[in-house]
Amino acid sequence: QFAATKASAQSDILARLGLQPQRYILATVHRAENTDDPQRLSNIMAALAELAEREPVILPLHPRTKKILEATHPSLLTPDPSRSNASLRIIDPTGYFDIIALEKSARMLLTDSGGMQKEAYWLKVPCVTLRDETEWVETVESGWNILTGADRNRIVTAVQNFTPPKDHPPLYGDGQAAVHCLKALLES
Repeated sequence: QFAATKASAQSDILARLGLQPQRYILATVHRAENTDDPQRLSNIMAALAELAEREPVILPLHPRTKKILEATHPSLLTPDPSRSNASLRIIDPTGYFDIIALEKSARMLLTDSGGMQKEAYWLKVPCVTLRDETEWVETVESGWNILTGADRNRIVTAVQNFTPPKDHPPLYGDGQAAVHCLKALLES
């Protein structure tokens, strides 16, 4: 949490994008299982467009995903303010400080990234995982992460109905590993 606060303090991305904390969704899509399957990618993009009718959805676009969307959904890459989904904001990939700032301030994270699922948990940001399975099953079991796969309706329903639990157990330690290691060494 401390590292995320420090990293996000180095970023001005929210100001650059005109975003308010907790008033947008951050989405990332890059895994081959989603990008290389036209139906899965189409379903995910349709869900993001539908969600963007209600609140901004920020999508830093991975180069592979961009290449595929250029071939399959080129209209998404040229925003038209008259479209109802004008709040689907596709941006270039971001650096580390910017992505941490975006994650930390998002109302919710939608991703197929394993690392971002775990970061969402650390940052206490609810996560919807756009995969059929996850390596981080403990985040699902704790109620902070929902698996939806690439099903448009499941994605939209999960975002609209997700209420994270009040409990946030320290699944990955208490952030004091170095102190605990030093104490163990000194006691032995």
